[in-house]
Amino acid sequence: MQSVIRVIKADERHIDGIVKVCTDGYWATYGVSHPQEYINRIIKEFYNNYRISKEVTVSNKYWGGYFVAVENKKVLGAGGGGMIEEDKGEIFVLYLDPERRNEGIGTKILDAITNQQKGFGATEQWVSVQKGNQKGIPFYEAKGFEFQYEKEGYGNEEGENFISLRYSRQI
Repeated sequence: MQSVIRVIKADERHIDGIVKVCTDGYWATYGVSHPQEYINRIIKEFYNNYRISKEVTVSNKYWGGYFVAVENKKVLGAGGGGMIEEDKGEIFVLYLDPERRNEGIGTKILDAITNQQKGFGATEQWVSVQKGNQKGIPFYEAKGFEFQYEKEGYGNEEGENFISLRYSRQI
């Protein structure tokens, strides 16, 4: 029997799975392009149990909470976003189990976030992707996101010059 992948709103049961999938996804995305110290610093800040436990219990238009793709109670992907202006939403995070890419899981999570943001009144959607991210850039471009501009990457410390690419699309 074929197992079914469902995308649902995350809750406390999904905390460990979100931490794992975001940590593994971050390493798979940036492990060859970014220093280990940088990766560890970002993971420690964003993908720890304490922060994720707070983020699965909060849901409003500025942070819509996490959506997770689940198969047999295992988290295969996680993502979330929120409103950055009255009519603009943003994807803040979207990661998959690196072993489960190219199965449409990311698309399902993106669709859930997009539908939530449309419900909040969004007609435009934004995302930041680090320059050189050859997993995220083709994904978002295939979904209709168009490059807008570059900006300094989040979390840069002295001597680091990582660049974020800002993309947007109409929804």
